[in-house]
Amino acid sequence: MAPNNPALVGLAGASVHMGATVLFENIDVAVSRGEKICLVGRNGSGKSTLMKALAGIIDVDKGERFIQPGARVAHLAQEPDFTGFATVAEFVAGGQEEPALYRVEAVLEALDLPGDRACATLSGGESRRAALARALVDQPDVLLLDEPTNHLDIPTILWLEKELQQFRGALLLISHDRAFLANLSKRILWLDRGVLRTTEQSFSQFETWRDEIYREEEATYHKLDRKIQAELKWMWEGGISGRRTRNMGRVRRLQGMRQERADRIKSRQVNLGIAEGDVSGKLVIEAEGISKSFHGQAGERVICRDFSTRILRGDKVGLIGPNGAGKSTILKMLTGELAPDSGNVKLGTNLQTIIFDQRRAQLDPNATLKQVLLPEGGDNIWVGGKPRHIASYMKDFLFDPSMMDQPVRVMSGGERNRLLLAKLFAQPSNLMVLDEPTNDLDMDTLDLLEEVLADYEGTLLLVSHDRDFLDRLVTSTIAVEGDGDVAEYAGGYSDYLIQRKEREPEAAKTAAKPSAPAQATAPKAKKKLSFKENRELEELPGRIDALEKKIRQLETKLADPAFYSKDAKGFAKTTDDIGTAQVELAAAEERWLELEALREELEG
Repeated sequence: MAPNNPALVGLAGASVHMGATVLFENIDVAVSRGEKICLVGRNGSGKSTLMKALAGIIDVDKGERFIQPGARVAHLAQEPDFTGFATVAEFVAGGQEEPALYRVEAVLEALDLPGDRACATLSGGESRRAALARALVDQPDVLLLDEPTNHLDIPTILWLEKELQQFRGALLLISHDRAFLANLSKRILWLDRGVLRTTEQSFSQFETWRDEIYREEEATYHKLDRKIQAELKWMWEGGISGRRTRNMGRVRRLQGMRQERADRIKSRQVNLGIAEGDVSGKLVIEAEGISKSFHGQAGERVICRDFSTRILRGDKVGLIGPNGAGKSTILKMLTGELAPDSGNVKLGTNLQTIIFDQRRAQLDPNATLKQVLLPEGGDNIWVGGKPRHIASYMKDFLFDPSMMDQPVRVMSGGERNRLLLAKLFAQPSNLMVLDEPTNDLDMDTLDLLEEVLADYEGTLLLVSHDRDFLDRLVTSTIAVEGDGDVAEYAGGYSDYLIQRKEREPEAAKTAAKPSAPAQATAPKAKKKLSFKENRELEELPGRIDALEKKIRQLETKLADPAFYSKDAKGFAKTTDDIGTAQVELAAAEERWLELEALREELEG
């Protein structure tokens, strides 16, 4: 460390034990002004604990924490605590002096957060943005950010990258977003089996540096006990991260698939109407000229306008765009769950579909891990037509067998994601729909997920904000830009950026035409449901329940065989009442679906 750049905060000879487990022992770490550091390590290695120790949130068992007098440290936790704060603005301000309140407004606007919103009503993504706003607003000397990109969309991540690149204080990051770390970090801290290693390199060099250390240690362990060597060989060479850089065959195959997809997209744009020649069973989804919009008090909100795509078996298609732009709605239309206002969607035959919902609603919070995977009981789970012991299958998704009887409600967000993936991947499918599966996942799990999906022979529809994940996996990208602008590009996120720039001159020419001003006057996309729509959404479930109850009562009445002979007029009226109630029920359910879809899109 340079003498003219003293440490702002650090640990000396620090050790932390969790019961009988040693997270780290006798480590030294110092963070100085101007440094941009990423902290990496395997799941459960103690990264978050180390960051909390630096923040002064927890005490170390041995050693000490030191901090430069007057230095201000801000810590972004994975789970923000809103206790004592009624509104978002109060939470973000956090008791600051009046002169600093203008920064509260500026940061809230940049993160698209309403300051008067009640903290208790925030979604996962909104809670994350509120916590991030609080960490940024005080302009601290040291920023300690634990998974800052979780639940953020790509535009917000890009905004955050720019803010942190300009940040003059010290920055320490934990993140599973490889592109985010590569764009920001200038130094790596690697917490591995209780040892903290460091190198003055960007995260983009991490895997090369890590593999060099692994090779050196493998040579050392070659002289030791064979059993230890075999375990290390699995962990280092056969483990999740080790496979990431070795399989160049998969990379070449992905490039070939992308080129094939690019040729199909170009030919479709030229003459979509006469595309033909697909072998029976290859067509999975075909959308022709689909459009969708929602109508509310704030006016019309256009999700997509005249969008077409043709997805064949084996395609891996990514969907990207800002939260609220319409990704989930596009996904529902492509899978037949939601009808477009115009245009047609044709689904292939014999589709076996599994869906990953980012809200993880498929998981019963009171069920145990074993009950989720084996709802009928037993010890074996069928995977790909073959039985696997539950303990063995759990290890594939980084669960220790001791967690078998742990209920879902006490699991972390990352553990719940892995559990839902494990449940879904055991089911036979040829179409996989994954809506934000990478939230809350660490790098090891992301590597595992990437490997499984890369080898998947079916078709994949993937919504994700992880740029590196998209680059390594998808054959084409559907960009949902907002205001009805939806387009498909061959390749991953980086390919999308290049091709989008090539489209900009064409878009500029189109904007110069006389018809363009009509587009310019279109109302701005709304950012939240109106008060009336919110009230309607809250009341609809009760109305639906009441109508269902009324229909059951009328049906019971009609079931009386003597009813007609006793009261013919009453029988006729009851029959009419059932018809009216059924029409009202259908309308209420349709309206609830419409409002719920709109709310999901707006909240992200």
